[in-house]
Amino acid sequence: MLTRKQHELLMFIHEHLQATGFSPSFDEMKVGLNLKSKSGIHRLISALEERGFLRRRAHRARALEVVRLPSALPKQTNQIGVSDNPNVVQGQFGRSSVDKPSIVSLPLFGRVAAGTPIEALRDLGKFIDVPASMISVGEHYVLEISGDSMIEAGIVDGDIAVIQRADNAQNGEIVVALIDNNEVTIKRIRKKGNSIALEPANRAYEARIFGPDRIEVQGKLSGILRWY
Repeated sequence: MLTRKQHELLMFIHEHLQATGFSPSFDEMKVGLNLKSKSGIHRLISALEERGFLRRRAHRARALEVVRLPSALPKQTNQIGVSDNPNVVQGQFGRSSVDKPSIVSLPLFGRVAAGTPIEALRDLGKFIDVPASMISVGEHYVLEISGDSMIEAGIVDGDIAVIQRADNAQNGEIVVALIDNNEVTIKRIRKKGNSIALEPANRAYEARIFGPDRIEVQGKLSGILRWY
């Protein structure tokens, strides 16, 4: 299903392609949908890709392709294939293996330290192609790993981490954590009482303990990409 904003963006891209022959820039999409930041556009595009409405060409700027269009933004109705919710559009999930993309382009949000935390995530406007099989429910992005503090968990310097956006996690999960609202690291999380430990997977490093108001979970590790 598409939300109203997803539907608006899809139609905006389609109309721009029809008029100019190339896809709009992120700034044009931000203005066209009256959004305050390009990160919202990234999330909408990723959602449209996951639902098979949009395809992004790898390593090419402004290279979006509309795969298919919904017939209309639905009104309340009980017809088959149309939602009763006026704010969504039905996608064609699971109807054909041809419709399901094998590759999804995810936004690269920068380098994250698997050692000493680094500055907060930045939107670099770059994308990485990821096998669709690595993507689960929800929004995802990718980060480049810097450092060696997670090597015993199989995460090494230069790896690309596929992250599922989340704001909480269970004990023992590997997370992207925002520390004091300006530093980011990837570690295993442990919660005990009012304390949160961020644990490395390298005996050369020690766990760091924080109060709950100093840590914000930004996402959970879904997988690792590595080139040889």
